[in-house]
Amino acid sequence: MKKILIIAAVHYSTTTYAQAPKAVAFPLNAVHITNGPFLDARRTDEKYILSLDADRLLAPFLREAGLPPKKESYGNWEKDGLDGHIGGHYLSALALMYGSTGNEVYHKKLQYMLDQLEECQRANKNGYIGGVPNGKVVWDEVAKGNVAEVKKRWVPWYNVHKTYSGLLDAYRITGSAQALRMLTGMCNWALQLTAKLSDAQMQEMLQVEHGGMNEVFAAMAQITGNQQYLHLARRFSHEAIYEPLHNHTDKLTGLHANTQIPKVVGFMEIGMVAGDTAMSDAAAFFWHTVVDKRSVAFGGNSVREHFNPVNNFMTVLESREGPETCNSYNMLKLTKMLFLQKPQSSYMDYYERTLYNHILSSEHPDGGFVYFTPIRPMHYRVHSSSQDCFWCCVGTGLENHAKYGELIYAHDATNIYVNLFIASDVKWKEKGIQLTQQTNFPFEPKTQLIVKVAKPQAFTLKIRKPSWLSEQPEVQINNRPVTATLGEDGYLSIKRNWKNNDQVTMALPMHTRLEPLPDGSRWAALVHGPIVLAAADSAQVNTTSDGSRWGHIANGKLQPLEDAPMLMTETTTVELQPASHPMEFTAGNLIWQPAYKQLVLKPFFQVHDNRYVMYWPYGNQQDINKLQQTLAVKAAAKEAIEAATLDVIHLGEQQPESDHLLQSENTEQGLYEWQHYRHGKGWFTVVLNNKNQQAKTLLVKYLSDEKENAFTITINGKPVKEVTTEKEETPTLHQVQLTIPENTGQVKVQITAARKLNMGKIAEIRLLGDITQTAKR
Repeated sequence: MKKILIIAAVHYSTTTYAQAPKAVAFPLNAVHITNGPFLDARRTDEKYILSLDADRLLAPFLREAGLPPKKESYGNWEKDGLDGHIGGHYLSALALMYGSTGNEVYHKKLQYMLDQLEECQRANKNGYIGGVPNGKVVWDEVAKGNVAEVKKRWVPWYNVHKTYSGLLDAYRITGSAQALRMLTGMCNWALQLTAKLSDAQMQEMLQVEHGGMNEVFAAMAQITGNQQYLHLARRFSHEAIYEPLHNHTDKLTGLHANTQIPKVVGFMEIGMVAGDTAMSDAAAFFWHTVVDKRSVAFGGNSVREHFNPVNNFMTVLESREGPETCNSYNMLKLTKMLFLQKPQSSYMDYYERTLYNHILSSEHPDGGFVYFTPIRPMHYRVHSSSQDCFWCCVGTGLENHAKYGELIYAHDATNIYVNLFIASDVKWKEKGIQLTQQTNFPFEPKTQLIVKVAKPQAFTLKIRKPSWLSEQPEVQINNRPVTATLGEDGYLSIKRNWKNNDQVTMALPMHTRLEPLPDGSRWAALVHGPIVLAAADSAQVNTTSDGSRWGHIANGKLQPLEDAPMLMTETTTVELQPASHPMEFTAGNLIWQPAYKQLVLKPFFQVHDNRYVMYWPYGNQQDINKLQQTLAVKAAAKEAIEAATLDVIHLGEQQPESDHLLQSENTEQGLYEWQHYRHGKGWFTVVLNNKNQQAKTLLVKYLSDEKENAFTITINGKPVKEVTTEKEETPTLHQVQLTIPENTGQVKVQITAARKLNMGKIAEIRLLGDITQTAKR
């Protein structure tokens, strides 16, 4: 913390943005999307938002304030320990949708939420608003210095951060003085709560996911001029993440991805508010690292919610738990901040790619949001149902599709930036300028801009030159070719004295290319312009999730990787044949297996109810034969055991531990290279799902160590086996296999350190059915 707090002292007089943004985003109410897939997605989101019952979302807040709830709380994550998190997202979504549509229904619903939450704040008498179960106990312990209490609950700071952010959005977008008053009360509560905590205690507390608390406090310092909030923002900045980023070192492998991204958004906010270039530089380094080395073609990142090694994306290809939508939600927040601070087309290239291919694709046309997007060939995604599923990606999903207009355009003192090619119009009220964009992009490779001014006016129109353009774009004004100046920022500038109804037409020629994974392996996505193409299987699957604990995961059968469609090409420049609709193609000339030659490729954002292929193995005949053999051997080792698996928990990973109701005393998460584990001198318990009471075997995997460790395995309260771990210089995975008594219902497993030793590094617990045909690994 020394570096963060020393810098804080230097900039304590800041009351406005010290790093003045080079560009400014137009407010949502100045931009209107007029047609196309983004308008469709917003309207679908409107139906989802309006289907939610505010009183059910308010129930956790009222309960924790000692007030009687008007209705029963929703279930799923809203009743499993993350109670109230969707209520915070709902505040943001209502504010965003009101800004985007001007529909008074959203303003009225927002006002109702604010009134009810303010009643909770009054009842709490200390400024706090939250739905954290038994929150008073948690926060009382934190105030006493027992910060480990947050490790015993489901990410309480992350939970209340959603309420902070919701109030901040309500103030920023609607100008609600009430929201600002309530948010100020919450900030003062946090000041008092943490006043007696040492820097070391703060840093220990920040080991647990806490959202972007530093971002909110920095924003409030800028809004109110209260420098205590800026100091608190720095206190909520995680040194273990900041320090390597400050030194331009990537130590992200194995870390929970969406825990880190909001922290970095906070670094950027502090940098802007305090003029702290070290903070904003760390944020920029993080962005380039994630975008250039850790992201797949559609802009997402992570596998099973964690950053994979930059030189090995095989785990991402194999997993049913691909990139998480929340990650991209937060990466776009960071991208927007970086762009406004330094307008560069490269930021908007990433923004565009992620907006079309991940965010837009994450909403089902009939409603529902996606959590994981697998890139495993011939797998699929599931989406939420509005009354049953309350995952984190539902909360961010409510917001994602309500703010598509936030960065289509931007401006500085004299220029208008055209960042995205989306049918829309924008009004620059202060300048008396309106710009209308007419386009059917990406289904037509062009856009047209119409200028509306009351009288001729000089300004510069800056149109992004996308990195994916296949050739220099042709630009015309009023049907006459003009030369637009390409600047170092990647924008084509047209400076002139604009007259009413001037028309600018720009061609957007696209080509198709293979885009390999960042690790350089022979797996690639087919990308046309900025649009990721996917081939959908003809058979539909049930993609609607229920409210079960693991309902956000597409748990259907995995198709063998060695049977995946493969492309016979050694180059990344490819030719596809147009199919019957715009942006649809066939690749029969490239696909090796005859059975797949009729597959039709189309934008991934149009694929929803089918298994799909997004990533393809490619190469010459020898490459493909070798890959098939390698995949077949690897699959044979996994196939039987995966088929017999009823449930599995990967220890040391946040969400799997939460999903399996982990309880623990004197143990903690650890990481060795890419292997997560839990270790310590105490105990932990997990609950596994014994589907139809089929369980016959329990497998416990652990890492060896240089010193001897020992642990006892207890199943449903009965000690079953004591294990002494191997002593090895290089940690290696080992396993112990146990028999489960017949007709056992729920399986509760406890691991306890034995003989006063450390329990060792417990990596995985797997519950199996019949494995009579499975060889031990």
